[in-house]
Amino acid sequence: MKKIFKRVVMSLGVLATAGILASCGGKEEAGKDALPKEVNIGIIRVPNDKQVAISEDYFKEYFEDKGIKTNFMFFDSGVAANQAFASGSIDFAEMGYTNAVVALSTDIPVKLIWLHEILGSNEALVVPKDSKAKEVKDLKGKKIATPFSSTSHYSLLNALTEAGIKADVKLLDMQTSEIVAAWERGDIDGAYTWEPTLSAIKETGKVLTDSKELADKGYLTANIDLVREDFAKKYPDLVSDYIKVLNKAVSYYEKSPEKAAEAAAKPLEITPEEALKQMKATTWLSSEKQISADFLGTSDKPGNFHQVFMDTANFLKEQGSISEVPTMEEINDFIESSFVEKSLEK
Repeated sequence: MKKIFKRVVMSLGVLATAGILASCGGKEEAGKDALPKEVNIGIIRVPNDKQVAISEDYFKEYFEDKGIKTNFMFFDSGVAANQAFASGSIDFAEMGYTNAVVALSTDIPVKLIWLHEILGSNEALVVPKDSKAKEVKDLKGKKIATPFSSTSHYSLLNALTEAGIKADVKLLDMQTSEIVAAWERGDIDGAYTWEPTLSAIKETGKVLTDSKELADKGYLTANIDLVREDFAKKYPDLVSDYIKVLNKAVSYYEKSPEKAAEAAAKPLEITPEEALKQMKATTWLSSEKQISADFLGTSDKPGNFHQVFMDTANFLKEQGSISEVPTMEEINDFIESSFVEKSLEK
């Protein structure tokens, strides 16, 4: 009952979003095995495999050549994407994996199917250059902004916990655009955020720690992709095609990083050099690596990321970000490796 209530509340909270997006999706041709006319895909503004795939028209090869229109919709946070999933307005979306934990704990009907990138120095804790803080422990009594329930929020909480000052810092929940404005006004003492907001505040700031340093301490974070469960059940081949699109972009980056960066840079309105810098700050995984023991694992043998997911859920529960911790059985069911496996079949 509690989960049903949460879903109802979330759905009511996104009626406006649903009304806007519903006009773009849900259209299907008659017939049991018919393909959808449109697929709605949530994106974030980072130079990753999905952005490369969009720029290189890989979706046309696997979707539009079948007569399926692909609609790409920007979400500033995983919170907003989860709301759209709850309303049934999108079919796929990428987000920080902490929001996938929230999706599972609040019973949003989605599956985790892909790890876009393992985060590194592209997410960081920054303070003004004139700040007296030289390390994280010096932030005691300060106001630090971050988007709540995000990978940056998770990393920040771990950094503060490691420094022994988690209870002594005031955390402010801000979207990325709000962080820049607050930073420029001098309303905050620091922020943990991602690109391109990170570069904007680094111009007048300095980094105290980043997600690469925290990953080295065992606090791995990643951007992931979710698919709406009903869509996956009805169109499993399209989900595998979606994986093929992303893997093709990963392969392109591995073979031609400069060209891939150029492809990703233009729609993001950044230079190819800046795009490549951000891309090199993360680790991209091919389909083969996705289903290795270090990450998603296979349908028969879950990988290490399942435990990372559980550890994160326990941490978010302690912070009050979620009210229920999913069981390992629920996590194993939520993380769906079969689509990657099928995409690799010859």
